[in-house]
Amino acid sequence: MKPLFLAGQWRQGRGAVARSIFPADGSLNAEFSTASIDDVEEAIQAAHQAWQEPSWRNSLPVERARVLYKVADLIEQNVTQLAALQTRDNGKPLAETRGLVMSAAATARYTAACLETLDTELTNARSKDWLTMSVHEPLGVVAAITPWNSPIASEVQKLAPALAAGNAVILKPAEATSLIALELARLFEEAGLPCGLLSVLPGKGSVVGNAIVQHPLVKKISFTGGTSTGRQLAHIAAERLISTSLELGGKSPTVVLADADLDLAVNGVIYGIFSSSGQACIAGARLFVHTQVYDAFLQRLVAKTQALRVGHPEHVETQVGPLIDEKHLSSVDAYVRQAEHDGGQILVGGHRLSEGELAKGSYYAPTIIAGLSNQATVCQEEIFGPVLVVLPFEDEQDLVQQANDSVYGLAAGIWTENYRKAWQLARALDVGTVWINTYKKFSISTPFGGFKESGVGREKGRLSIVSYMQQKSIYMGLNTQPDPWCEG
Repeated sequence: MKPLFLAGQWRQGRGAVARSIFPADGSLNAEFSTASIDDVEEAIQAAHQAWQEPSWRNSLPVERARVLYKVADLIEQNVTQLAALQTRDNGKPLAETRGLVMSAAATARYTAACLETLDTELTNARSKDWLTMSVHEPLGVVAAITPWNSPIASEVQKLAPALAAGNAVILKPAEATSLIALELARLFEEAGLPCGLLSVLPGKGSVVGNAIVQHPLVKKISFTGGTSTGRQLAHIAAERLISTSLELGGKSPTVVLADADLDLAVNGVIYGIFSSSGQACIAGARLFVHTQVYDAFLQRLVAKTQALRVGHPEHVETQVGPLIDEKHLSSVDAYVRQAEHDGGQILVGGHRLSEGELAKGSYYAPTIIAGLSNQATVCQEEIFGPVLVVLPFEDEQDLVQQANDSVYGLAAGIWTENYRKAWQLARALDVGTVWINTYKKFSISTPFGGFKESGVGREKGRLSIVSYMQQKSIYMGLNTQPDPWCEG
């Protein structure tokens, strides 16, 4: 049974035994131990003590950066094994998981470079009698809680800037995908991260996660996952007056204007919704197509969707792998059945796949539904699966209103050859990220986060390190004469 990583020690947790299941066929990947409440307490106390040691928090930026550079190198050196492990963990095709692993390496390397160039700010003093400056200092112990759909990328996006800022981190991975987080701990350990600064505590969010975020020594919650859980964490953070970073759900609109390059748009729309089997918060799940090109676009879209290769995630030709588990598959199918009940027309897919080697896995056919309004349940709620709803539009002002008619505001896509129109539409959409003539592309240098119920705060970008710090102002008196106020 695989141990957990508690304050620099590999040992059995005192929680229940958990199992990692391969979504492709239901086979057992491994059994691993989970944390108990006592383990959480021990890890946080050790993290607080390690954070207080000046050897890390007061070390030169170049010294902390050296550890992150080493982590990046180790991730790249182990890319094949890490990609295979994440595929076993959540069923994503190897081509996707390899890309996520390389993204994690890039995140660690970019964060290290930003750390080396992060400057203290000398502010513009309003008097010649003093000098003012603004500095940033670490918060202390950070809680990082990550999802099952893209674990290695999400985990490094939190670990790298939080540790770069001089903090200690308690990482609570999704229970279904804990194996990759434990392997990351091994790489951070090998890179020379001081003992106690990182603990990886698998377990149920309702037990382990709740104990972590409620602890008085935890000074920030960084969470990626569902909106309902994010809302609960926001309440806890508000009660405790600590900061949060919440990257939550989405129901992202994608827009195809009349002048769009249809071949470019078809491929982009398909990738945006069906890669990762639709299990992505930024999946382009609502498609608005101008009436002038609606029929022609839909014909191409359906034909290409039917040609997608759904299969075993370890096969090199596979484009769409299984869903995370049977429970989630049932949830996705229930949404499709609801769409049928509401009058939706299933143009392709709409059922689980269970022939041949797919019989033992949780596979669902890429699905396109037409004939519904934007008010339908499948247009308003996050399905988190390979289900696309297509809606025609004619008036662009009405389009903006429909696209923004959602509790979510994470991302959007626009397909058009008119960049003036694209700019205007991008500014009108209430979302945190807009892709124009592309979709689901990321740069670690560009901040990412949502509007509305898609979250608060931002990850990535040059200032991601600062988001894990607290700001302090320092005044230095320059006047050599005593303050006249005391002289009467």
